[in-house]
Amino acid sequence: LQETKRDAQNAMFKAADTNRSGDISFEEFVACLMSFALDPNTNLQETKKPKYATNPNTYLKNEEGEEEEEEEDVPEDLADLEPEEQQKRIKIRAAYQMALGTLLVLIFSDPMVDLLSELGVRLDVSAFYISFVLAPLASNASELVAAYNYAKKRTCKSITTSLSTLEGAAIMNNTFCLAIFLALVYFQNLAWEFSAETIAIILIQVMIALSCVFRRVHRLLDAFFILSLYPLCLATVYVLENYVGWD
Repeated sequence: LQETKRDAQNAMFKAADTNRSGDISFEEFVACLMSFALDPNTNLQETKKPKYATNPNTYLKNEEGEEEEEEEDVPEDLADLEPEEQQKRIKIRAAYQMALGTLLVLIFSDPMVDLLSELGVRLDVSAFYISFVLAPLASNASELVAAYNYAKKRTCKSITTSLSTLEGAAIMNNTFCLAIFLALVYFQNLAWEFSAETIAIILIQVMIALSCVFRRVHRLLDAFFILSLYPLCLATVYVLENYVGWD
């Protein structure tokens, strides 16, 4: 009887673990209970192995379908307008805020660079280390806040939007911003003194890429590993500059 119960538990766990991660998420747990409760073949009074619903993923698909149909966030002052008028007002407001943000960047970017350089001089620390820690927090703050707000909704659609926001920021930094930097080096005839920094950043990006390619399920431990790559990059630059002799 004990073996029968254990086999039933194993079969139920395998049926509930739809993504084969070895763990049961909250959504999979709910789907499992729904499949068990709604299965007409299940008899709680039976002593033999009960017949469970074979595909709890059916209920997960239903939930995802509901998430796909969730309403978009609309500002409260525009909620009572017609859809066409809403889109018009939203586009106008977005264009205004983007223009205002661009103006603020043009005004404060140069003083911010001077501030980071002066902070490095006063702390007797290379300006690279100061800018490597503080500059990304300032330049990517909007993406971080937006991604955090989307992720708090804890739905499939919102977490997809959150990750897409972060991926978009990463792509922008590695293409458009890099192109501007290389153009400045070329047209201003600047000396290339960034070998250590470049190698360190490429190394970290390769490690992130390998983590994404070979792991389909990412847990909290993976987040701590990815977070540890930030100080690891700084340590790599320090070793390459002070012990290997790269510029």
